[in-house]
Amino acid sequence: MISKTKASVLLFSSLFVVLSCKQEGKESGDIITAEVIEEHSKRLNDWFESQFQEEVQKSPMTQTYLGIKTSDYGKWDDISSKKEVEDLEHAKERLAFLKDSVDISKLNTATVLSYKLMKQDLENEIDDFQYRFYNYPVNQMHGMQAEIPAFMINMHRIESKSDAEAYISRLNGMDELFAQAVENMKIREKNGILPPKFVFAKVLDDSRNIITGQPFDKSNTESTLLADFKKKIAALEITEEEKHTLISEAEKSLLEGVKPAFENLISLLEEQQQRATSENGCWKFPKGGAFYNNALKRTTTTNMTADQIHELGLKEVDRIHSEMRDIMKKVKYEGTLQDFFTYMKEDKKFYFENNEEGKAAYLKQAVGLIDNLKSRLDELFITKPKADIIVKAVEPFREKSAGKAFYQRGTPDGSRPGTYYANLYDMEAMPKYQMEALAYHEGIPGHHMQISIAQELKGIPKFRKFGRYTAYSEGWGLYTEFLPKEIGLYNDPYSDFGRLAMELWRACRLVVDTGIHAKKWTREEGIKYYTDNTPNAESDAIKMVERHIVMPSQATAYKIGMNKILELRESARKQLGDQFDIREFHNVVLTNGPVPLNILEELVKTWIDNKG
Repeated sequence: MISKTKASVLLFSSLFVVLSCKQEGKESGDIITAEVIEEHSKRLNDWFESQFQEEVQKSPMTQTYLGIKTSDYGKWDDISSKKEVEDLEHAKERLAFLKDSVDISKLNTATVLSYKLMKQDLENEIDDFQYRFYNYPVNQMHGMQAEIPAFMINMHRIESKSDAEAYISRLNGMDELFAQAVENMKIREKNGILPPKFVFAKVLDDSRNIITGQPFDKSNTESTLLADFKKKIAALEITEEEKHTLISEAEKSLLEGVKPAFENLISLLEEQQQRATSENGCWKFPKGGAFYNNALKRTTTTNMTADQIHELGLKEVDRIHSEMRDIMKKVKYEGTLQDFFTYMKEDKKFYFENNEEGKAAYLKQAVGLIDNLKSRLDELFITKPKADIIVKAVEPFREKSAGKAFYQRGTPDGSRPGTYYANLYDMEAMPKYQMEALAYHEGIPGHHMQISIAQELKGIPKFRKFGRYTAYSEGWGLYTEFLPKEIGLYNDPYSDFGRLAMELWRACRLVVDTGIHAKKWTREEGIKYYTDNTPNAESDAIKMVERHIVMPSQATAYKIGMNKILELRESARKQLGDQFDIREFHNVVLTNGPVPLNILEELVKTWIDNKG
């Protein structure tokens, strides 16, 4: 890591050098040689690196996510509204530099792509500043009430006494961190942004869970964070006296830092709960329609309207229903598709037991599915990740409100593996026939491959390695649910039905997300659409609709991204004929890091042109 002073020097030097080079090029008659291109590209990439390091330096939490330990290891990020204004000014300065001081004719192809992506990201950040309050910092899908404890448990490693002291420091600092969060929530309410009523019971439950158990009360169980701290320091090679001292300090910090932090949040949530309504769509916000249209544009990285997305969803639902009827014929099921859905929901053979043995069996089988796919990767991929992956159940303190499954990236150096989290709170929401598709999506060849390969790329700026475009990443995840079928997996027709059920779920998302936020559907109408059109448990439908409500547009990314990848693949197959190699196609998709769909299309077109 570099110091703030050194980062500033690097920034100034990079600005000066690139500006100088641009002037030198003009004065020399703009003769662009290979050496000039190499020099200018290197200098701009140095600037990209300095900007990335500057952002990392300002974020102790990002440092921890990346596996970096500095003197900030015991600190939290600044999440104040003042910081957001400062970030806006930095974005404007960087954009001005790119527009005014960089001559893209003197850059190589890879650096031109980096330039385009950085410029687009900055333009979007500046344009979106007007909507900075249009979200719910605390909700049942994500938020500090769950994410901060999860961060301490999963991200803050303790490998030395000083790491343990940094952990304690973070416990002490939670009071100030949560005070900023509470202030942010108050600002939002003044601007007409208040979560709907159903959110509050869930997040209050999560919040109270964290300050339950020792040392917060006299129960026989330890609180979540105390148990985590004790488990981590137990492995340290220090004296028992030192361990005892650290535990005492942690208990004090839990009472003086964590308890008031959560009590402050709980107090505000209880107040806001009294003022909340059951209006769920973001149409209720000031300029809510404009916000939602912008959110769709950012999420899908397309110009599709809410009506177009809604209609696409309806068509895809019809297509997938037809393919499901074909599977019904294969298994000789007599009855309607709805009857088949009921059968799949109710027959016990499709579910693990809802006990510790059943949950352990689920995790073991998920590992087996991922391991089997690992052995087949050479058939589909040239580039493969070095990082390992593990499978875990979502922790008890957040499993009740967390999503069905998700992936947590590992560290770039491999010291922390990627993690596929399966939510086993309700085993009836995790049927056996969906296991295969879910493991492929979150693990291999899905998010673990896509994210790990990006982190491990050489020769591209770090901002691209860690970039985030939901339509790209979730489109890839959904595409990789389908991909294994092409190499002979999903042998069990019920498992193939599960794959279709997962795709159907994402098609329904297009309908319901736009229904709630653009067509004023109620929460109940959204739930009914899912239960009428999918085999999923009602608990799945409720969670999904509540996710749509608190994360407008996010769930539209999956199907639109998948469709674009399949469209580009089919176009390449038609144009290249016998020259088409699916492994090369996947290399184009994965080895440029995350990109918007319009940029992905350009990359595939270039690959086709170069092969042709």
